[in-house]
Amino acid sequence: MMRRMMILLSACLPAAAFAQTQGTPGKPAAVDERLHQDWAGLGRYQKANTTVTPAGAARRVVFIGDSITQGWFDKVPTFFGPDRIDRGIGGQTTPQMLLRFRQDVIDLKPAVVQIMGGTNDIAGNTGPMTAEQTQANIMMMCDLARANGIRVIVASIPPSAAFSWRPGLEVSSKIEAMNVWLKAYAARTGATYADYWGALHDGHALRAELTYDGVHPNERGYAVMAPVAEAAIKAALARPGPKARAR
Repeated sequence: MMRRMMILLSACLPAAAFAQTQGTPGKPAAVDERLHQDWAGLGRYQKANTTVTPAGAARRVVFIGDSITQGWFDKVPTFFGPDRIDRGIGGQTTPQMLLRFRQDVIDLKPAVVQIMGGTNDIAGNTGPMTAEQTQANIMMMCDLARANGIRVIVASIPPSAAFSWRPGLEVSSKIEAMNVWLKAYAARTGATYADYWGALHDGHALRAELTYDGVHPNERGYAVMAPVAEAAIKAALARPGPKARAR
């Protein structure tokens, strides 16, 4: 298992190394400076993590992801609480999520983690990435979760027909292909699959009434996502927890 983890981790390093040495076209200088100073966003939740108590850990769910996950808390904070913790960071790619996975997920000792990532990998926010590199990062996060006794929810990438910050990039077919892989991977590994794409899409796009920019859900969008999350959490908690490996 450890050898497999090292192989998978190495797959994400080229993208990480590229992002650390290159600017990000179309992004403000302040954003690029943040990437140079704290590439993985480890500082974002450090203080908040110290306030997480053992209470609720038996049913605790951590949501890790990008702006779609962060936006859920920003727009509907009542969906979260002591046993439901949001650890999304806007703009993040899966290699960034992987690097903060121990701090922002494992150390909080949840019963379940929901992993939602890939939108910004497709956009190339931290440099060019292949689908295989994204998949390797998802697999590594799932492996780390299971090795620490945490059940896994693999979330689909929500639908989108275009990214405003990457004009001209074809995205919908890449999202849909990645979701096919995510669903199959969840079934193959005993994870729970949360199909947000199926609840939100209108053909290849995000339904217009559920978004404010074609990528990010609005309050109505998150209201549609909530039952999908609730069902996934219930299903995940009903599964036996993986046996944590000795450290």
